[in-house]
This record gives sequence, structure tokens and C-alpha cells, in this order.
Amino acid sequence: MGRLAKRAVSLALILVLPLALAACFGSDGDRPTLMEGTQAGGPQPFPDNFRSDTLALMRSYLNNPVGVRDAGMAEPVLREVGGRQFYVSCLHFTPRETDGTYKAMRERAVIFVNGRADRVADRTSEQCAGAVYAPFPELEKMTR
Repeated sequence: MGRLAKRAVSLALILVLPLALAACFGSDGDRPTLMEGTQAGGPQPFPDNFRSDTLALMRSYLNNPVGVRDAGMAEPVLREVGGRQFYVSCLHFTPRETDGTYKAMRERAVIFVNGRADRVADRTSEQCAGAVYAPFPELEKMTR
């Protein structure tokens, strides 16, 4: 193979490699969580650190974690999610919008897998039916 051909092959590999690697990883929406894997099999332990785990998860979930108002949290209870039993803790809060205003209160469910916060669910009607909320001031005090 000539020098020019080797250079063309090298350049092609350099250009194609990032695309191939990106295809391997997929998007965040394609990434399975512990909830979908075999690690979630069997009875689930109670999430002893549910408040601090929820704060860590909400820090990444909210676009702006500063200025949350009216935060409340329900104790985790076993609920069926995707055909399995997981501990679920319901939250309600009013986040500050990007323009600095406040709109409607939101309700979210935090799903715990193996005692750790795994994901935040937006559709909460089944998981949060009958939830009893207690004040959650730690969520209101979050910073960036």
C-alpha cells in the first residue's frame, strides 16, 4: 500500500472512530437503570438514606436547584413499578423557573433500587395516590 493510501485509511479511521464509539454508548434515554437490570431482583431493602439520596438525585434532575419552594416528601413505601416492587417516595415542590418566576407545584416520585435513589418519575398518579407529605426543607435549601 502506498503512502498516500495509508494516510487516507488513517484519516478515515480517525473520522469514523468517534461515530462508532457514540453508537456503542447510545443516548441517556437508552441507558438502562438498575431498575431494569437483574441487580433489582428479589426483595428490595428499605432506603435508609432516602432523604440525602433524594437530594443528590434532585440536584441533577432540576435545571436550577436554587429557590425551590413548598417542598414536601412522603416516606418511601413499596409500590409496583414496571411489574416489580420498589420503594417509592413522593415529592411535591414548586421550582423556580429559568426566568425567576414560580408556576404550578409539581409532584414527582423517586424510585429506589437496592436502597438507593435510581430515578425520578414524572407520572405519579398511581405511585403517589394517598401520599402523606411532611416538610422537606433540605430541598428548599439546595445550592448549585
